[in-house]
Amino acid sequence: MMHYLSNASMFGSLADGSLSIIGQGRSFGKLKQSPKGEIATMNRAKELQCPRRQTANATSCPGQDVRPNLIAEQDSDREDFELGAYGYGKNNVKLLYVHRENSLRHEIREYEIDVHLRLGTQKDYVKGDNRDIIATDSQKNTIYVMAKKHGVKCPEEFGILLCSHFLNQYKHVEEVNVNVEEYPWSRHEVDGAPHNHAFVFTPTVTRYCQVTQLRNGSPRIRGGLKNLRVLKTTKSSFTDFIQDDYRTLPDANDRIFSTTVTASWQFSTALGVNFDDVWLTVKDCILENFAGPPATGVNSPSVQNTLYLTEKSVLSKVNQICSIEMRMPNKHYFDIDMSRFSKLVTGENKEVYLPVDKPSGIIYAQLKRKDITSKL
Repeated sequence: MMHYLSNASMFGSLADGSLSIIGQGRSFGKLKQSPKGEIATMNRAKELQCPRRQTANATSCPGQDVRPNLIAEQDSDREDFELGAYGYGKNNVKLLYVHRENSLRHEIREYEIDVHLRLGTQKDYVKGDNRDIIATDSQKNTIYVMAKKHGVKCPEEFGILLCSHFLNQYKHVEEVNVNVEEYPWSRHEVDGAPHNHAFVFTPTVTRYCQVTQLRNGSPRIRGGLKNLRVLKTTKSSFTDFIQDDYRTLPDANDRIFSTTVTASWQFSTALGVNFDDVWLTVKDCILENFAGPPATGVNSPSVQNTLYLTEKSVLSKVNQICSIEMRMPNKHYFDIDMSRFSKLVTGENKEVYLPVDKPSGIIYAQLKRKDITSKL
């Protein structure tokens, strides 16, 4: 993004350290929003507005007085300390949504969702005063109610909807962070024909997203994929690396290349974005640059080069992505020396390999646009 927010996120890495796969300290700019609200979930924000509930005189049941925690006292050391990153929420809320076009034709989306809130007050931490805390049970149930009321289309839009709801429903919430991981279901096929309501779990790759929104700010949307395990048996080399006293691996002009890809990308806008199409485009870019054409493949002089070309391809094809970062650890397959078994086997070994995943090399990088405003 082009500029820093004046009120940066206070969740920090405690809320979720996995989505930023390189590190913390991102700069986030304001997302462009449509005055007419092209994304349906944006329009629903007004429907969710309500005044802050008064909780000072709340009772658990009629006739029973609820008293403050008498142990909670003013912290005498507050002048010496201050809270850094903080927040709370509900993790691993599981949701299956079935969209029924008719009695037989159905679509499904299954999610695992984390919702974290940061309140404008810290008295629950410092004083033990719980009167502003929105119960995590309420956060869990909100997910189900929002799914029932508004439906579920894609992880990013559902994350935007949840952020909008909590900021409008509770005026003392200053920031909302929503993480959504989608379970990889695909429609079952019979002789090439898609089944109307039967699905197969296909864990080839996992989709996820993160949506974070500050009060009076725009949602910041990050998409991602992980656990994409790929392998090719040729068109990869290990040459021209520094040869010194510490290196034992010899050069290899042709070797097996395997990795498990994690990728995460930041959107600069939500306008006109088909999040499902973007996710498929990123996955296709990864596979195209790794594998190449079906008949001939593509050369990979290094993991670094393959990673860079993939990120460049993504930014070239999706204008709404302002930066992308990827991580590609090596999954090694080493040649087995068969010369020790010369009486049993003959010829060069090009068939039998030893899989070794630990220790492994790790290659990562972030690619971002130099001038975002000229691309949008």
